[in-house]
Amino acid sequence: GYESPRIAVCGINPHAGENGLFGYGEEEKQLIPGIEESKKEGICVEGPYPADTLFFRAVRGDFDIVVACYHDQGHGPVKVLGLEAGVNITVGLRYNIIRTSVDHGTAFDIAGKNVADERSLQAAIRSAVDLAPK
Repeated sequence: GYESPRIAVCGINPHAGENGLFGYGEEEKQLIPGIEESKKEGICVEGPYPADTLFFRAVRGDFDIVVACYHDQGHGPVKVLGLEAGVNITVGLRYNIIRTSVDHGTAFDIAGKNVADERSLQAAIRSAVDLAPK
């Protein structure tokens, strides 16, 4: 829904690697080249930023989209912001598959009890339709 979304990328390591102090150079070897290439293509993207503050900045309005580099990095903040509307979107799968799912997991603990909230499922289905090739 954004013509030119402001995208922020989370670092992989604590403090986004702190210029090589943490991790094994994943930010410098993997993330920064991708971010720079994306900028050359006209995409408004910044980072990598420390994940522990990035979601706060996005909620504040600094960014429209946050790219989390691994599952738990993104799920915690999204669940705190609104479990009922969260959608897990997985990209980069084989055969150009884009996977969407509810953000709350399987919820086996409430299965069959008629207490589940369907809003995350509805949001996941809407996202799948929006992301599907036209």
